[in-house]
Amino acid sequence: MSASDEIKSTPRRKGRALPIDLWPQADRNAWKAACQPAARLKPGGRAGHLRPVTREDHAEQYGDFLGFLERNGLLEMDGPAAANVTAAKVDPYLAEIKTRMSAMTVHARTCRLRRAGRYINPDRDFSWLLEIAKDLALVAHPRPKFDRWRLSDDLVKAGLKLIDEAERSPKLTKLRRACCFRNGLMIALLGFCSIRRKNFAELEIGRSFVKIRGRWWIVLSAAETKEKRADERPVNELLTPIIDRYLSEHKPVLARSADPALWLSQNDGKPLTHKEVSRIIGRCTLSTTGVKVSAHLFRTSAASSAAAYAGDNPHLASALLHHTDPRFTNEHYNRATCLSAAESFRQIIRRYEESTSVESKRSGKETR
Repeated sequence: MSASDEIKSTPRRKGRALPIDLWPQADRNAWKAACQPAARLKPGGRAGHLRPVTREDHAEQYGDFLGFLERNGLLEMDGPAAANVTAAKVDPYLAEIKTRMSAMTVHARTCRLRRAGRYINPDRDFSWLLEIAKDLALVAHPRPKFDRWRLSDDLVKAGLKLIDEAERSPKLTKLRRACCFRNGLMIALLGFCSIRRKNFAELEIGRSFVKIRGRWWIVLSAAETKEKRADERPVNELLTPIIDRYLSEHKPVLARSADPALWLSQNDGKPLTHKEVSRIIGRCTLSTTGVKVSAHLFRTSAASSAAAYAGDNPHLASALLHHTDPRFTNEHYNRATCLSAAESFRQIIRRYEESTSVESKRSGKETR
């Protein structure tokens, strides 16, 4: 084997996580067996019922743990499956990620590590890891959202502004113009259709993103949604000519082949991952609105905008987010009540200041 062939055969590493092909042999074999889907008259693996993106998340989490062990000389390549998942190795791993992650993220990663270990070797006892996760849950509180979101109309305007800049700026190269146009369309489309980040990143032309009678639709099957219910929604007609221009003029510039994925990378023409889509949206909303709005917080924006502008339709927000229980929407996503309350209080203070100013002027005239 030549040196170039050896380089090509080496698994490509992304970030800190150890790729599956570099895992210990027992872990690799056990994970692949666990991911086998069910076949006719044959049960699948223990993780076979999970959606592909969920399996990827668990594998990435387990790979992140193994990558930490490798960097610190703690990784043992021999032994049974999940042999590296011990308290003596998990403790320093958690200590390291606590320095760069929030308490919520550390808790979530601990839970996924435990689940991945159970999928790989269900005969091992991971009850000690469950206790650690419970302790972390006590201090895991979500960050407040009050300063991390914008109303949906502001987000849509931000996306349209990027699109306009992409088409009007004479200094942009063809590739850069296509990239900016794509970014603006991402923000505008997600502002109108606040589907989940992973579904948004995986939109495919002709399958989950289709044109019906001159209008674009997002069509998600029950198997693709978290709620296990089909989600079909039309895209606002304002975006129809913009989407058409993106597909005819700009997407071919990004593409290296006839890929049906809606969002392609400017680097290699391959479909963007959901994490890459999130990074682009966060970066572009920060530059256009002054606030880094994550892809997930677009759902908060949608629910809050619906409550603020269409309060006479109490179920609109839950319908937009594809929820069956409006109480869940109001508890976790709707921030319009606080927003409207703050605005009402501001108006009360303003009226009080105006009345005080008028009264003081009147008193001054009487004194003179």
